[in-house]
Amino acid sequence: MAVTSMANSSIRDFQKFNSMAEPYISSLISVQYLIVGGGGGGGFGNAGGGGGGGYRTNVGTSGGGAASEAAFSLTPGVYSILVGGGGAGRSGSGGNGTNGVATTFGSLSSAGGGGGGFNGNVGGSGGGGGGGNNPGGAGTTGQGFAGGNGLEQSGANPAGGGGGAGAVGVNGATNNAGNGGAGVSSSITGSAVTRAGGGGGGTQGGSAGSGGAGGGGNGGGTGGAGTTNLGGGGGGGGSSGNGGNGGSGIIIFTLPSAKTATFSGGVTQTSATVGVSTVYTVTATSTTSETVTIS
Repeated sequence: MAVTSMANSSIRDFQKFNSMAEPYISSLISVQYLIVGGGGGGGFGNAGGGGGGGYRTNVGTSGGGAASEAAFSLTPGVYSILVGGGGAGRSGSGGNGTNGVATTFGSLSSAGGGGGGFNGNVGGSGGGGGGGNNPGGAGTTGQGFAGGNGLEQSGANPAGGGGGAGAVGVNGATNNAGNGGAGVSSSITGSAVTRAGGGGGGTQGGSAGSGGAGGGGNGGGTGGAGTTNLGGGGGGGGSSGNGGNGGSGIIIFTLPSAKTATFSGGVTQTSATVGVSTVYTVTATSTTSETVTIS
């Protein structure tokens, strides 16, 4: 009789445990995401291009040659969001462009791209190094690649291209500045788009570098700007030329169609239905704290 009593008690406890655990488990919401930081600014005068913004996703390939990140779930609640702005290109004097601003979605963060210049800055993807054998900056593991190195060459001094999410920035070569590294393509919105390319390097003479696929700006007399919401790096300036500004980043995430996202007033976003999910694309946030409520 004692054994029978224990078994019945265990069954009741098991049923009670299940009734408590099930609501908690069912409250988790599966989220797919792609987060790109702001691109780095290009440097002034024979300078490296800016690096593309850091690139993280759990749908396809992440930056820096990394695999897709792990499955991700959130409980209903309020989460902070920030779309990182692009870094400023260097103007008026020698030096590096500034790094892009990190993009954040709750606990997730993608670093801003490194500014290009003389010694390229470390960033999501690294900034390119300036003409004169100056090194490019390193990229962030799982987010982007390093910038290319500059070359010392009389009359040209070609700089390296900024790193991209999908490839390293190209080194400066004889009479040719390096191209920016390519970004990474994703179809999370239903259409393939490449993001987070590096900016092209500048040079005194010869050919300036081209921006990497994914919004990198071309190098030149005045470096081209990285593309808005692609997180592209700005192009490096040529002889006495200003660097281009980096492009702003982006937040893209999907929720099951039965769930909703409500944004605070300073958020610019759109939504669309793709299959059985709703895709939210956040292109800008104000300078104050902004949020999304997921329910």
